[in-house]
Amino acid sequence: MSRKSFKIILWITFLTGTVIFAFFTPEKTIETYLLNILIAGVYSVTIAVGNGMVNSYLSRHFSWVEQTKTRAILGIVATIVVNFILVLFCNYINLIVIQKREFTGFFTGNMGFFNWLGINIALLISAILHAKGFIEEWKKSTRKEVVEQKLIARSANAQFESLKNQLDPHFLFNSLNVLSALIDENPNQAQHFTGAMSKIYRYVLEQKDKELVTVAEELDFAQTYCDLLETRFEDSVSFRFDVAEQDLQSFVVPLSLQLLLENCIKHNFATSQNPLFVKIYSENGFLLIENNLQVREQVKESAGIGLSNIVQRYALLTSENVFIEKSADFFRVKIPILTQKTAVMTTQNPHESLAYDRASKRVKELKGFYGNLISYCLVIPFLIFVNLYTVPQYHWFWWPLLGWGIGLASHAFQVFGIGRHWEEKQIQKILEKEKNGNA
Repeated sequence: MSRKSFKIILWITFLTGTVIFAFFTPEKTIETYLLNILIAGVYSVTIAVGNGMVNSYLSRHFSWVEQTKTRAILGIVATIVVNFILVLFCNYINLIVIQKREFTGFFTGNMGFFNWLGINIALLISAILHAKGFIEEWKKSTRKEVVEQKLIARSANAQFESLKNQLDPHFLFNSLNVLSALIDENPNQAQHFTGAMSKIYRYVLEQKDKELVTVAEELDFAQTYCDLLETRFEDSVSFRFDVAEQDLQSFVVPLSLQLLLENCIKHNFATSQNPLFVKIYSENGFLLIENNLQVREQVKESAGIGLSNIVQRYALLTSENVFIEKSADFFRVKIPILTQKTAVMTTQNPHESLAYDRASKRVKELKGFYGNLISYCLVIPFLIFVNLYTVPQYHWFWWPLLGWGIGLASHAFQVFGIGRHWEEKQIQKILEKEKNGNA
């Protein structure tokens, strides 16, 4: 038992004992006051600890969130049984042991009414505690899910933005290196390269903030970029495009071809005697970039932005993998062709969204039922008390007790789906009969 729960039990004991002493005890002495405190303590400690142990046990073994129906049914049954036993035990200690009454009248007369009243009060308190536990668990679960989804979304956003921001300076830096080389080798080609580079860079600025672009768009850009590379390397480099028509309207990560083509040039040497052959083609849902292997000795270590950037961006967008294949003769990269354009920052797919809506509706239904149950447990004992106090010879309290009780039972059947399987079976039988009759 926690310190907070212990303090609450002490306050309940003190207040209950004091109220009973002040309003229901004719003899006002220190002894009777302490006796009332002792009796109140027996009731509050026994009932609170007993219900707390039952509630804790059920919550450990049956989740309010994942096993709502089982947890509710077991909670109702256990609460009725446990409180019946606990109240009778406390009443036995109070009435028989402390007050020295005869046990023969324990279940009849005033003691019988006292047993009934005590059980109802205990059930009311237990119902409130169970409803409170249910609401707290659902709130905790919902809050945890929202926090997790926000963290996932923020993390994905940060990673994706970081990766995309690498593209702009990376492309500009490498293009300027090419232009610098062309200025020394062929000024006319450098002038042509500058004009074409402005068109390509416009594409970079337009596409770098997108998650996905069509294969057709990326191929158009890649062909323009390849023209520039052929301008610079002349017959030392050749490119071949062989992408299936049906793949053109699918999607790939933007600037992926540019980064992979750039890798081919950066990591391989190309001469007229040993030209570099690069092939771009589609196969089995992948876009492949393949080149013959002519490894160039690296003067300095590569920054490793190109290929890792593509791999990480695809990892954030899809479960499909990027494949890298290398042999003694060729180097090949396979990037997935995506058939559906989905946003990377989506924190819930449609199925998860529908599940969340259903869960929210379920919480409202359960809250409504427990609100109805608590109202019943509060109002009916009050009506019984008013009836027995004002007109004890006519027990009219049975009408609201039974009428409201039937409504409460019907509400429970509806909320917890009792009998729903039977309804579904009957509906299925009717549909099958109609289907056979129409056949």
